[in-house]
Amino acid sequence: MSHSTLPRTAQEPGGPPPSATAGPLTPPAQAPPPAQAQAPAPAPAPAQPPTTTPGPAPAPADDLSAPLPESLPEALPEELPEALPQALPGSLPDSLPASLPEPLPETRAHPLPDPLSVWPGSTLPHGPGDLTLGGVPLTELADRFGTPAYVMDEDEVRHRCRAYLRAFPDADVFYAAKAFLCRAMVHWVYEEGLGLDVCSAGELELAVTTGFPPERIVLHGNAKSPADLQAALRLGVGRIVIDSTSEIARLAAAVPAGTRQKVLIRVVPGIAAGGHAKVRTGTDDQKFGLSIADGSAQHAITRVLGQPRLELAGLHCHLGSQITTVKPYLSAVRRLVGLLARIHEQHGVTLPELDLGGGHGVAYRPGEPALDIAALGARIRAELVRSCAAAGLPVPRLAVEPGRAIAGPSGVVLYRVLSVKRTGTHIFVAVDGGMSDNPRPALYGVRYAPRLVGRSSSAAPERVTVVGRHCEAGDILAADARLPGDLRPGDLLAVPVAGAYHLSMASGYNLVGRPPVVAVTSGTARLLVRRESLADIQERDIGL
Repeated sequence: MSHSTLPRTAQEPGGPPPSATAGPLTPPAQAPPPAQAQAPAPAPAPAQPPTTTPGPAPAPADDLSAPLPESLPEALPEELPEALPQALPGSLPDSLPASLPEPLPETRAHPLPDPLSVWPGSTLPHGPGDLTLGGVPLTELADRFGTPAYVMDEDEVRHRCRAYLRAFPDADVFYAAKAFLCRAMVHWVYEEGLGLDVCSAGELELAVTTGFPPERIVLHGNAKSPADLQAALRLGVGRIVIDSTSEIARLAAAVPAGTRQKVLIRVVPGIAAGGHAKVRTGTDDQKFGLSIADGSAQHAITRVLGQPRLELAGLHCHLGSQITTVKPYLSAVRRLVGLLARIHEQHGVTLPELDLGGGHGVAYRPGEPALDIAALGARIRAELVRSCAAAGLPVPRLAVEPGRAIAGPSGVVLYRVLSVKRTGTHIFVAVDGGMSDNPRPALYGVRYAPRLVGRSSSAAPERVTVVGRHCEAGDILAADARLPGDLRPGDLLAVPVAGAYHLSMASGYNLVGRPPVVAVTSGTARLLVRRESLADIQERDIGL
């Protein structure tokens, strides 16, 4: 079971909060008239209440039929009793503080989020300040494999694959290999029953040579090279997603005679969604797909239908990345079903598949929002059924392509502190990794929650900037992070949610070498990808 939000039912952002409806006010129960009561005494002096002869016990509290006693005043007094002050003092005494103190943490309306909420579900405290992941202490992993090192929790990966299959029971789930790929990841995804989404001949070859069935693979890419297309056709991938009109004729010409290649057309629905401008791909101002608004998608559909060696299986779209609400996907369903209806009307063709891509957002720090996958699956299915019924179409086979939401929260990266520098009001904590293994903060301003592991600290936390070792001022791994004030060289830092778009985007900057990948499960650790050595780097350099 994961600490993180997969799956988790939550109120949809923007929906009204549950309201507490107050019932009608209940008038107080009144006593019946006293038996043989004496006539009221003359009006007493203002300082004394009226007196009456005691009567029988009052009626029960739930008897609402009892009349009001005659002696109740008709209205409240206009003035307060003389014993109360007429008004509040005009100023506070000098001894009061100028402002109220901030509430103590335990009195806050919203409690602080669990610090381990974004960590893999197997994470547990261990010893003085240490944590275990998959039953293995993080300090032991750092000692054994060195730092930097990436650790993947195999059970978390599998748990997340199964959660997607539960959320989308009548759909195809393709793991987006671009998030993170290695042979072990291919094996886990295959065993859990997912398909694979690849973007190059390299990813495709790695998957197929590992034993992944090519018919369960989808090939993407806005600019597929001839080698990409040739590898896809040679290996027999299940689907190729057409991203531009120029690749239609090239692909058709490469398909062997007497065969047909199934294709999807990636359309741009005109929906802005995603956590950063650089990862929003559902609008017309970016490089991916074919626009519905300007007719490019419709033109490509007509051309594909005219190619006897291509079989148009359906439509594809991908709105962007780090989307944390369901609404954009529902809008995409409506627009794509509308396009399916026009295709049926104009060409007499009913397309059987609809791929909504991925982009499902995760929380990188405790308290951040994450997309509720269970709610996403249920609401997409309901909207697809409703829209198709309104259009008079059969419901197509649905597909989704999660990558980050499976790999991201399953990974943790370990760094060793090299220096702590105090410059004015800033504290810079430099570690032995950096933008060569995680360029995302530099690209998108992503923020992480690093944690000191391996020792306990009673020092008050301070706001620090965790930086890398590379020759760039923008080489920042975690801005505005809260870490103990006694942090020192040699300390071990662990950063959760590091499994996606770190090593898959790694570079050879400063010839540092890419870190290894280690898998943990059931108290054991094994090396999946070894550290890139200086010898590896030198072997590629054959010039002179």
